[in-house]
Order: sequence, then structure tokens, then C-alpha cells
Amino acid sequence: MKLEPKSFKYKKQQKGKKQNLINKILMLDRLSYGHLGLVTLEPGILTGKQIDTMKQTLNKIVKKSGTFFLYIFPFTPVTSKPLAVRMGKGKGNVSHHISKIKCGTLICEVDTNSNIISMRALKTLQYKLPFNTKIISSY
Repeated sequence: MKLEPKSFKYKKQQKGKKQNLINKILMLDRLSYGHLGLVTLEPGILTGKQIDTMKQTLNKIVKKSGTFFLYIFPFTPVTSKPLAVRMGKGKGNVSHHISKIKCGTLICEVDTNSNIISMRALKTLQYKLPFNTKIISSY
């Protein structure tokens, strides 16, 4: 399943600010649904495929023993021109969508019957993500 927005006001966007220059905003005490959550420690980019694999791994581990909530969605389109095409002739077509993630963003929350299952789910997510994250709890 490919994650992308249903409709746009404009099909293509400009790149925006550089991700490394986004300020650090760490608020580590804002879990609302689950007992454990995953917070980023550095800025980065997640594609729609990466977010989809996050959903699949959480479904595989949590199953029916609990629920999880994802707080990110790929809204930003990324364009690319095909290979072996000369310069000029306008901007390329939309190839995929990304989600720009700031430092201190809450990515997901997990709420299960046992903490062991939710910790294992978040640990496997940490291995799959391309930036450093931290597990926080509401206890």
C-alpha cells in the first residue's frame, strides 16, 4: 500500500528549508494514547515506503494484544526527472512523497497489555529508522 495524499492544491512543491538547520525542540512528556512512545533525537526524512514498513512491523509484533498510533504522514511530494534526459524543459514528475521530521517529533505510541511486547515493537522500529530515536514512557 503506497502512502500518499488523496488530493493537492498544487501537485509540485519547492524543497523548503534544509533539515539540519531546524532547531531542537525536545518535549518528552506528551503521550496521550499509549504507555510507550518513540521520539526523534535528530531531524530527518521518512518516505512513504518507510512509514508503511513501520505499520507492518508494528502490526506483526503488537497483533491483537494492543493498539498503536502513528503521528506522521508523507505530505511533501518529491519530483525527479527520468534518467538520460537533458537539462531544462521544466520540473520533473512526482516520484514519491516524504515526511519532513523535526527533532523531538513524536512518531508513534504503543499501548499493549504487557510492556515487554511494546518495548520489543519500539526496539525493532528503532533499527528500521534512518535517524536516532528515544523510547519514552508515561509512567
